[in-house]
Amino acid sequence: MKEDEFMNYWLRVTLQITLLWVIYQLGNILVGIMHLPIPGNVLGMIILFVLLSTRTIPLVWVEESADLLLKHLAFFFIPIAVGLMEWVGLFQTSGLQLLLAISLSATVGILVTGLVVQIFAGIRFVKEEIKCIN
Repeated sequence: MKEDEFMNYWLRVTLQITLLWVIYQLGNILVGIMHLPIPGNVLGMIILFVLLSTRTIPLVWVEESADLLLKHLAFFFIPIAVGLMEWVGLFQTSGLQLLLAISLSATVGILVTGLVVQIFAGIRFVKEEIKCIN
């Protein structure tokens, strides 16, 4: 990669991460103003999803930074794992209950996600069939 391409890449990634951060902050601000019962980062993700779905923000505006962040996702969990070491007593007394709750919630999350994807895929399939008929 040439020096100009390298600098252009990092400038684009920096601007894209800044855009993601602004959307994240918007979610936090809206939660604070409206006293919504969801975390600001979740609202920020919903805002980003809506902006991408409506093509208000083109995917290319965040794609490179998202790829970079996903590539290094494991590093974001290291501080969490280290922090969990302080809770050894809780895991010893309630570890089985926590494991059950986490497993159950993960299973429900996976099932609901699969159901939603199947619903959207079915809607898309029906739309494509209608186009073929016309």
